Amino acid sequence: MKTKSNILFLFILCVLFHISITGLYAQDNSNKFVVVLDAGHGGKDPGKPSKDGYKEKDIALKIALEVGKELEKNPDIKVVYTRKTDVFVDLFRRGKIANEAKADLFVSIHCNAHHTQAYGSETYVLGINRNDTNFNVAKAENEVIYLEDDYEKNYEGFDPNSPGSFIGLTLMQEEYLDQSILLASLIQDNFTNSLKRKNRGVKQAGFIVLHQTIMPSVLIETGFITNKQEGPYLNSSKGQKEMSTAIEKAILDYKHTIYQNIDNFVYQESKVVALENPKPAEIYKNVVFKVQIAASSREIELKPFNFKGLEDITRDKINGLYKYYYGYTSDYNQIKDFQQYAKSKGYPSSFIVAYREGKIIPLDEALKSTTN
Repeated sequence: MKTKSNILFLFILCVLFHISITGLYAQDNSNKFVVVLDAGHGGKDPGKPSKDGYKEKDIALKIALEVGKELEKNPDIKVVYTRKTDVFVDLFRRGKIANEAKADLFVSIHCNAHHTQAYGSETYVLGINRNDTNFNVAKAENEVIYLEDDYEKNYEGFDPNSPGSFIGLTLMQEEYLDQSILLASLIQDNFTNSLKRKNRGVKQAGFIVLHQTIMPSVLIETGFITNKQEGPYLNSSKGQKEMSTAIEKAILDYKHTIYQNIDNFVYQESKVVALENPKPAEIYKNVVFKVQIAASSREIELKPFNFKGLEDITRDKINGLYKYYYGYTSDYNQIKDFQQYAKSKGYPSSFIVAYREGKIIPLDEALKSTTN
């Protein structure tokens, strides 16, 4: 009887240990920056054609896997793939994967094609653009839905051939447009400055795969597989490595910019030291000054341990970003003291912002107003 009790005790202990470890693992993942990499096309959908036999679906997959391999070297980043092999994935399913992962970014990787010797890289965000070229690029990508079962049901009557169908696409992504444009710009800058690729710019078009996501999202056309020089480059190990490195670096730069001053911090109790010779008050009528210390696409609990011991933190959501502020005063000299203190606590890039009637105004405009 005693033996059975011991076995039961050990079993319960193992279960509790497993639950504890699982909980810790889940908590660790929840704090990670999640990037969903979407290799365009796949399986029965080869993507854009090339007379030289280059396959868009293969090139896109190899670049996506290489980007992911490098990103996964960062312990605070979790990578999710919409596909890791040559399989067909419905467009709506790609977005669902990203949404279920609660991703911070969705990056869809493709190759371009044209009947001329067009070349260069371009990155798209979701938007309505009357430009026929942009519409045709999106149309070519969106026609993949015809390969899907029940596409009429899954896309509620969306017609890739009708410009009118695109009007409703931007509503879901509107909140993340600024962030999507930021990432797209970083990607294009890397292609241009690091790889000396022709920059075809950041563009807006109605890509259905971007419409399915509820986070900052971009679609990269890495280059033209129909171009005599660019096709072989994109199909080569060297080209795929260089393109993936440029994309990876842009994602890391984006993360650093968006997660401005947000990091893991062990809270230690501290006291504010009063200034020995405080400056006279410099009060501005109808103006409130704050110190912006951080920005994040995630909502962070307003506790001192999340902000290096700083108390009385406030938060605003602006264009899809949560911005965090320290201090609240109409005294400009006092807010400068708050800024210096924030810098001493580990926020070297903190800066002063001004509000009038609840709206942010340029700091120089606030300082031109009358003091008491």
